[in-house]
Formats: sequence, structure tokens, C-alpha cells
Amino acid sequence: MTSSPLLDPTRLAKFREALLAASYTADGCLDLLGPTGYAALARSEAVPALRATRGGTPLETLVRLFLLQQPVPYAAAAAALPVEDCLADGWLRPDGDQVRATVDVRPYANEVAGLPSSDAWVVSDLGCAVGGAGGIGSGETAHGVARKELVLGVGGASTTLANIAVRRPVRTALDLGAGSGVQALHAARHAQRVTATDVNARALRFTELTLALSGFDNTDTAEGSLFQPVADRKFDLIVSNPPFVISPGSRFTYRDGGMAGDDLCRSVVRGAAAHLEPGGYCQLLANWQHVKGEDWHDRLAGWVAGTGLDAWVVQREVQDVAQYAELWLRDGGDHRGPGGDYQARYGEWLDAFEAAKVEGIGFGWITLRASGADRPTVRVEEWPHSIEQPLGPHIESWFARQDFLASHDDAGLLDTRYLLSDDVVQEQVGPPGAEDPEHVILRHNRGMRRATKVDTVGAGFVGACDGTLSAGEIVDAIAHLLDEDRVVLRDQVPQSLRMLTEQGFIEPAGLRQED
Repeated sequence: MTSSPLLDPTRLAKFREALLAASYTADGCLDLLGPTGYAALARSEAVPALRATRGGTPLETLVRLFLLQQPVPYAAAAAALPVEDCLADGWLRPDGDQVRATVDVRPYANEVAGLPSSDAWVVSDLGCAVGGAGGIGSGETAHGVARKELVLGVGGASTTLANIAVRRPVRTALDLGAGSGVQALHAARHAQRVTATDVNARALRFTELTLALSGFDNTDTAEGSLFQPVADRKFDLIVSNPPFVISPGSRFTYRDGGMAGDDLCRSVVRGAAAHLEPGGYCQLLANWQHVKGEDWHDRLAGWVAGTGLDAWVVQREVQDVAQYAELWLRDGGDHRGPGGDYQARYGEWLDAFEAAKVEGIGFGWITLRASGADRPTVRVEEWPHSIEQPLGPHIESWFARQDFLASHDDAGLLDTRYLLSDDVVQEQVGPPGAEDPEHVILRHNRGMRRATKVDTVGAGFVGACDGTLSAGEIVDAIAHLLDEDRVVLRDQVPQSLRMLTEQGFIEPAGLRQED
């Protein structure tokens, strides 16, 4: 195993102080590179950033070293860093009269809902911060590291999971398949203790570097597959960006699960129940197969069945098997290799999908909760539309509303007072100049950004939900205004009440956040 930088606490503190002194932070780099250069860097395009870092200031030197992986003169490095310590500990290596970075050290705005942003840094292998292993070419090794063992930095999946995670204060959290430690970094801000696991020993080393450099000492690591390293432990929060890629083999530890089809993600779901404290959440990103002759909703519901867990599964995208194969072949850099090798590997993917009767692959997220309910709530849905992150508070609120609905019959719903969500707007649809609209749309501007069509009674009802009157009292008033039978109207309203509450257009007075 190729060595990684040392974890010397004293010298690591000096390294961190130097990064902060140079403003080598997410905000500092944005100010230096500007929105155009910063956005280009996220696309693995370095030219704008190279042009913006020609002045030789400590910040420009650090950007060139760690973000652009360019050699810099020894004297410039010494002006920005405790350079001899960095050479001794393995953060830098000599290159003639210059020095080079041995790892990617990327500024990261460690944001957690309800807490101010905190400066942090994510440590990963060179060339792997953006774009997967494809960023370092198609050979079997990169910078002396076997490509199978590469450790990636922050990517789109990392930020998605960080934003959907429930961020309430907890005693214990588990980052399952930690990689470079992005999820553990977030969890360390609201959990008293965080455990990070990974099957790749190099990944755990990078997790330790990420957490220590970012100033956290409330974490520990354990090597092994899935829940095996924590077999006898339970947690208040489990987050996992697992190696979910459904591939014909296990070429890359960071992405290929090494199990048949989507069995790895299924194993995480099935195993979570034994490791969640009462009320605890498990949240993961996943891919799942769309198999010929099988409803994918039933497939995902089957993963949860018998676990005793509540579940909310959201499918965000579906790709056909050719698109999926091309995506991950590019991620692995295969498109840069010999054409014959690329075609052969492409064929292996299609052969595997054909043998398993797979017609497409779903992408999405899964949230599980150990509520202890006799009849767990399981919702499997497709939502390819735009959302607003962070979604974690909305997810927690969604589960709270499920609890309310499960504990109230129709009479209880009518006896409850409701509040209109403060992000809901009303749209009236109909011909211009018409006296009455053809229909009314209620639309969320935040969270899942749902919309629903309501009739005149529904529009009048939600408009009166200010917490003053119970739902039944509002219905009685509407019945009087419309000269309708109040008993009939009371019988009709609870079904709509359940939908409006579940989707967060209204909330029972006392519940605080909306979906």
C-alpha cells in the first residue's frame, strides 16, 4: 500500500494554520479564482485557474500545489507553508528545485443545517477530486497507486448525500464506506462520536487526514466490509455513499460493490435495522436494477419488507443500460485507452445486463428510520423534478407528518388545527378574463417543490389554515358559504387532508418544518 501523509498532530496543526493564514479556504479560493474559474475547476478545467494564479502569493501557490497539482518553486512553497515539515510528513515531495503535492487537499465549506459554515479540507488522491478515476488516465496505476485502491474526493454524490442527511444533534453516527471522509466530516459537527468504516485501508487513512486537518478529534475508523466492523454497535445516524455501481466485476474499490447486481445496496438496507438506535436514521445513495417483467417499486419495497423500518425511497433518474455502461466506463478512464479494450469492456457490461434481464438502472436515495411502529410507513416514488437543497430538514419533517397521520383517524384530522406552509403559492389556471379559474394549483417553492391541483373547497380550506380554527370548523364555514351539506363535506375532506399534510402544503400546528 502506497504511503500517505503522516498524522503528526503538532505539525498538522501548523499546516492547518498556514492554510488559514493564506485564506486557502472555500471562500478564499472563490474570491481568487472568481465564479468562472471556480466553476471551470469543478469541471476539471484548469486553464482559467492557472491564469488567475500567476502572481506568486501564498494563496496562489497553494492553489497551484494542491488544486492544480503543479510544481512550484521551493521558495514560494516555503513562503506559504512549513515546507520542511510538509516534506518530512509526505504532503509534498521534491522535484528538482521545485516541490509537488503528493495528495489533493481541497478546501471545503463544511455546512450543516442550523450551524454556521466551517472551514474544512478534504484529502484525496491526486487527480481524483473531480470526475472519478478517469481524471488520472487509463493505466493500472496512478502516481504509484493501484487504480483499484484510489480514494476520491468530493463529487456530486458526496454533496447530494450531505445535503439530504438529517442533521439533528445525535450521540453516535456511522459513515459506512467513508472514502475520503466527506460524510464523517459533516457528521462530526452534530454527533458526539463518529465512526468511519471502509474496506479500503487507504480510504480510512485519508478519512483520518481529512478529519484531523479540519480540526476534529471525535472520530474513529474501522476497516472492513459493510457493517462487519461494527457488528455489535448501534447508531443514531448512519450515512452511506456506498460503492453502488452495478458493474460486471470489481475494478475500483470506491465504486464497484463486488456483489451481483444491486445486492450491495440491498445489503445496506437489510442490515441497517440491526444497527439503528430507536428513532435513528439510515440514509444512503443507491442504484437499483429495473428488471424485465418486474415493477421497480415492488423491488425496492421488497428490500425494506420485514426490517421493521420506515422508508422513503426516491428515484431521481433512470438510465438505459447503454447510457449506464458509458457513464462508468468514462468514469474509469476506459474511453482514453485502446479502442478495442473499450469495446470489449462495453460488451462485458451489456452481456451482464442482458443475462440478468436488466432494462435500466435507477439512481436515487433511500432514507430509513427505526420508529418501532407496528405498521412501518414505506413510500417508494419517482421524483425527477428539481428540488432545493439542503433537503435534510424536509425529510425529517416528512417522517414527523407520517407519524401524525398514522396516529389520527378521520375524526382526529378534522379536530386538528393546521398551518399553511409559508413557502406555498397559489396559481390560478384558466382563460384570460374568465370570472372563475378552471383549476387552482398549490405549489411549494422549497424542498421537494411539489405541486397539486385543488378545487374551490380545497383552495378556500388551505387559505384559512392559520392555526385559529380546526379543520372541521373551517369545513363547516365553507359548507355554510357554499350552501352545501356540512356532513357530506366533512366525509369528503379527510382524504384531501391526508394528501395535503403528507406533502407538506399544510402542517398540524406544533410541527415546525415543511416538506
